[in-house]
Amino acid sequence: MGGVPRVVLDLLRNLPKDKFDFTLMLNLHQGELVKDIPNDIKLIVVEKGKEQMSSNPLFQKIQLAWRRVKLEIYDKFPSILYKLKVPEKYDIEVSPGYAEFDMVLNSPNKKSRKIGWFHSDVGYDKDKARVLSRIEKMKKFDFMIFGSKQTRQVIDDLYQVTYPKSTVIYNVIKVDEVLAKADLFEYDYKTEYPVFSSLGRLHSRKGYHTLMKVHRRLLDEGFQHKIAVIGGGNEMENLINQRKELDVEDSFILFDTQTNPYPYIKASDFFILPTQSESYPLVIGEVMCMRKPIISTNVGGISEMIEDGVDGVLIKYDEDEMYQAMKEFMTNSDLVNKIIDGTKTAYQKFDENEIYRQVSEVFEQQYQLKLQNERN
Repeated sequence: MGGVPRVVLDLLRNLPKDKFDFTLMLNLHQGELVKDIPNDIKLIVVEKGKEQMSSNPLFQKIQLAWRRVKLEIYDKFPSILYKLKVPEKYDIEVSPGYAEFDMVLNSPNKKSRKIGWFHSDVGYDKDKARVLSRIEKMKKFDFMIFGSKQTRQVIDDLYQVTYPKSTVIYNVIKVDEVLAKADLFEYDYKTEYPVFSSLGRLHSRKGYHTLMKVHRRLLDEGFQHKIAVIGGGNEMENLINQRKELDVEDSFILFDTQTNPYPYIKASDFFILPTQSESYPLVIGEVMCMRKPIISTNVGGISEMIEDGVDGVLIKYDEDEMYQAMKEFMTNSDLVNKIIDGTKTAYQKFDENEIYRQVSEVFEQQYQLKLQNERN
């Protein structure tokens, strides 16, 4: 249910089929979005997903161990992977995120143009060796696409590395689709108090542990409210334990992953994104177009989406700032109404057809360069 897979699927559905013949290659055939892969897209599956394995726990363990061995072999010897799984020669090979950098760069198809996509804020990552490794890998691509201006600029600011062969293309936000999904069912929080919703993967850098502390502080000072977090991830157990320690089990709701999170957001009064690190989060645009008042940390490319004080409120990743902003939303109706009014034209910021045009242009340019290289 991550942002990158959703972006990939949207591009596969909407880029012009009269210009491009697409194949999607999956390391693992698993995840909530597998069912959404368009039927007209060619599919290469490297290994089966858990859903396709034996239901017998012992047999499944053996299958998983064997799968891991094969993936490690493919990673070390990509020529074997391509010989067994990739019969065709492709003109362009695209890595939609850093997790696939090695796979694309190590492709034995030397004549294809390699395009990398990067959506991460390296300013947050304290692992300098990992950051430098990714920066160096990005230099090896024929062309790089960055998910926001900040994503590219912060690499220059912190590491003095630029990418002349690159561009910034924002991720598509499907406004009409989001609004339609928000109306598919109604949800009732059954409370007289205001509700803050949030949507995101449960990871330590997403800031939900800090949001819960602020929630407890606001309750202690008499500001009654609820918080609903929609999303799953490896921080779920920690958050459940923290929720118990802070005695907020009834007011801090953890919904886990939802295939359609939008009715839960629609039913809330406000939206908050407490993250420490982002690039260009789809959910910000989606919620703005739902005309929901937003508080968000000012990280990554979020300031390229929200105009502070006009169609949302930007804060530092800081407990006191988060506390003040949430308190302001609950006590200052004039500010809230101003934010709601400011979101009237939010959909104009997210022109999906222009984004499809930009991506198509990059692919076409890279294809022409491949032909030119072959002629030379």
